[in-house]
Amino acid sequence: MWEKLRGKRLMFVGDSLNRGQWISMVCLLQSVIPADKKSMTPNAQLTIFRAEEYNATVEFLWAPLLVESNSDDPVNHRLSERIIRPDSVLKHSSQWEHADILIFNSYLWWRQGPVKLLWSSEENGNCEELDGLGAMELAMGAWADWVASKVIPQKKRVFFVTTSPTHFWSQEWEPGSEGNCYNQMRPITSEGYWGSASDLPTMRMVDKVLSGLGSKVSVINITQLSEYRKDGHPSIYRKFWETLSPQQLANPASYSDCIHWCLPGVPDVWNELIFHFL
Repeated sequence: MWEKLRGKRLMFVGDSLNRGQWISMVCLLQSVIPADKKSMTPNAQLTIFRAEEYNATVEFLWAPLLVESNSDDPVNHRLSERIIRPDSVLKHSSQWEHADILIFNSYLWWRQGPVKLLWSSEENGNCEELDGLGAMELAMGAWADWVASKVIPQKKRVFFVTTSPTHFWSQEWEPGSEGNCYNQMRPITSEGYWGSASDLPTMRMVDKVLSGLGSKVSVINITQLSEYRKDGHPSIYRKFWETLSPQQLANPASYSDCIHWCLPGVPDVWNELIFHFL
């Protein structure tokens, strides 16, 4: 992989799921680099792992909604409402446009209720409201315009990672049960399994946008292969930003993280797919 990356910048752009995939990639690659030949440069929104002898970097850019938004702070983004500039990727693209290999994702944050649209740069300008799917389609359109106008496939590789599924409702794989991914230790074995968190209308919209870009974008289709892995989430074994109440602590399923993935684990497989694409 390092030979494929020699002299190049590989950048993941997106939300915490893409950050997990970036961490997976760094974990997979860093062990062969001598300690005095590697470094990690945290820079808030952009974090860079550098391998000196290959003159290569593996980077992560926090841009959970792809377009500009009030959630662009990598730390303080837990907000009661989402506000986006649906027609503007300039703030983020100015950082990602010089990368040689780009890996984008966006999905989960669009499923958290309606989104407000700000059509001007005025911080307190008038906002209209749109459902998550409609707002995501606008954002994907702005992102696709950038790809269509700026990407030359012979010079820059662009990938889009499909929906990362969640496992919130155990009745979906075990009818009649109550619970989520907590204490799940085996994958789902039902062939062709789909959970309701993998929203098909959203996936069809994304497919339509990506299809319009032709060879400029390669799709990393991780959705159904990850659907089987109800056992692959960090559950209660992770750092939680908020202090958990005694009531929560007494009920582990109530705070089980069924969104993100353990490392090593599922995102390592996603990165194997990227390796073969490259």
